[in-house]
Amino acid sequence: MDKRLTDNRRSRRAKIAKPVRVRPSEPRDDHFEDVPVSVNASRDGIYFVSRLHSYYPGMRVFVTFPFSSPHDPLNCEYVAQVIRVDKLENGKTGVAVHLKMSMNLQSAGSKVSSSRE
Repeated sequence: MDKRLTDNRRSRRAKIAKPVRVRPSEPRDDHFEDVPVSVNASRDGIYFVSRLHSYYPGMRVFVTFPFSSPHDPLNCEYVAQVIRVDKLENGKTGVAVHLKMSMNLQSAGSKVSSSRE
């Protein structure tokens, strides 16, 4: 299984421990705001460990990485999809997300539309 996962990766992973804010993007999912710490990241993905058990493969989420505060203008928000959920021995959950689209500012005060699939 590790070989298949490695083959699907487009860019190398770097071990980086930074706060990540994660929120569900679909109205059908119960609302939560999770702020775990990343374990590793690449240009198009992040792996983090969470205390929540709300994640499932295929779930669409909003991810802010790195996250410092809700009003920090340097925050970078993405539309992402949960690719893998690992049940860890310590009762926590390992979550791999694929960053699908950046919601970066195009110009002062406006955000990119998130209606693209």
